[in-house]
Amino acid sequence: MTDDRTNAIHTPSLRHLEQLMQDLTAGVILVDPSGVLISANAAALRMHGVRKTEDLGATADDYCQRFSLRYRNHRRLAKREYPIMRMLAGDSFPDLVVEVAPVGTNEPRWTHEVHDVVMDEDGGEPDCLALVIQDVSERYDAEARFEAMFQANPAPALILRLADQRYIRVNAGFAELCGCARDAIEGKHLRDLDILAKTERHAFVAARLAEGSTIPQIEAELPLPDGTTRFVILAGQPIEVAEQACMLFTFADLDPRRKAEHALRASEHRSTTMFRLAPVAMAVTSATENRIVEVNEAFVRMTGHTGHELIGRMVDEFQLWNDAAQRRSMEAEIAQNGGVRTCDVRVLPKQGDPIDCLVSAEAIDVRGGRCVLWLYQDVTARRHSELELVDAIEAVMKDASWFGRSIMDKLATLRGTGAPASPSAPDLSKREREVLEFICEGLDNDAIAGALKLTGNTVRNHVSRLYAKIGVNRRSAAVIWARERGIGGRVADR
Repeated sequence: MTDDRTNAIHTPSLRHLEQLMQDLTAGVILVDPSGVLISANAAALRMHGVRKTEDLGATADDYCQRFSLRYRNHRRLAKREYPIMRMLAGDSFPDLVVEVAPVGTNEPRWTHEVHDVVMDEDGGEPDCLALVIQDVSERYDAEARFEAMFQANPAPALILRLADQRYIRVNAGFAELCGCARDAIEGKHLRDLDILAKTERHAFVAARLAEGSTIPQIEAELPLPDGTTRFVILAGQPIEVAEQACMLFTFADLDPRRKAEHALRASEHRSTTMFRLAPVAMAVTSATENRIVEVNEAFVRMTGHTGHELIGRMVDEFQLWNDAAQRRSMEAEIAQNGGVRTCDVRVLPKQGDPIDCLVSAEAIDVRGGRCVLWLYQDVTARRHSELELVDAIEAVMKDASWFGRSIMDKLATLRGTGAPASPSAPDLSKREREVLEFICEGLDNDAIAGALKLTGNTVRNHVSRLYAKIGVNRRSAAVIWARERGIGGRVADR
């Protein structure tokens, strides 16, 4: 409206056009072919943060001086690349996305999708030009947030465009999983990196992809660029990226778990082989029910029972020990302390004489269940030799009064471990048992008093009550009595 070409536009037509523009949600800037800005609707003003058309600039050159534009890749537009300048130069363009900010600000404030419209009445030279602008800031902000979250997601992920089945996004997690750069995957076709080729229910997965439907979690062998594969769980979720239908694939790497399972199976195989072939008789029982879980070949040979007869049955169904109370006592100690070591027991085989054994046991986990591993060392032959030696010594030395206390204790120990269990001990108090154990170690009353921080008279009283309970009247007899019942440590030879 500031020169003859502006006046050449019929006033009613311009007024009607401006009225129409005001009702549009899209922004419209009318430009004279000479470069003068004629008018702008409210939407266009709002999209530039101004109140009047004059604030956009009087001409296209003024507009370029007032607003800074850049592409989505952050490259700034030169003046000739501005949509308004391209339109004046007769360069028609499809929807062009640019980021817009007032000059002097560091970050863009709006994202515009712009296209040109040429208006003429007679089909000749244009009478008026228009920039039509859509504010797509929210859409691109949402996409930017999605892109940031997608790349920051520690779970491996990639996006496949459904229209041409090409990968358009790859995050750092997937690139690390594959061991290659993201740009080595982005742009590739599905057939070049077929993540679905080795999935369970392949036909079902392919059909879901073709439909653009959710692909539930499924196990797959993910092909890698180096020709190997990784064991993963993948899932697909349909999404839109830049208004294009896509599929977001996420992955959980199960390869470490598979390697751990293989290592565990190999370890279990080695342990099973060692257990089966070990020369020492061994058995495994459940800790709660005392049910036999497994026995090895040496245990079968020792007891005369087959594995079929033993496995799965309760221990109490077999009279394997001559003293069931002793076994239950050991089970209680295992439950409390986690194990026992080298206890003297007698095992009753299916046929033949009882077998003297040293038994050790340890609480273990078997396939997530609490169990007990029992080891039986057959010492029958050794015990027979020891007893024969004792008998020979006693035959020659009828009078053993001159033997040292340690010799007497050793003879009692040998005879006690090879013989059936002695009658149960009387109910000794804790203090009396402590005194008896010190006596077995060869300590006199004064030494016991010092160890227990008691007076000499108190110790003498405990010793007297102890003798009365166990039916002895001297220290050597008390030692032998204790040894026969497994009380006391190794006696020092004094």
